Amino acid sequence: QVQLVESGGGLVQAGGSLRLSCVVSGRTFSSYAMAWFRQAPGKEREFVGVISWSFGSTYYADSLKGRFTISRDNAKKTVYLQMNGLKPEDTAVYYCAADQVGGQSGAEYAYWGQGTQVTVSS
Repeated sequence: QVQLVESGGGLVQAGGSLRLSCVVSGRTFSSYAMAWFRQAPGKEREFVGVISWSFGSTYYADSLKGRFTISRDNAKKTVYLQMNGLKPEDTAVYYCAADQVGGQSGAEYAYWGQGTQVTVSS
């Protein structure tokens, strides 16, 4: 089993920044793909980006490139989502997800965190 716990969400004004954290625990996950998804009220879950835990390589949704950055700290077993230039449309619950072979679909991930709310005011 892999446990994921997100934190760092909150209320921020448009143009501001937030950094979300996802602490990973449980069985060995060194070869996992760690992804961030988000879901706004009344909308489907949306892929944000993914990082390879082993190599640190990243891939982002085209619409978020340049504003969002994913990184990881192996020693702290933590994955981060740095969000800059936030817009009201970024308001959503943000989820961390993990699996051995990741992708852009939530169906490809077996492990999920509980989510953290991000609200961007205009």
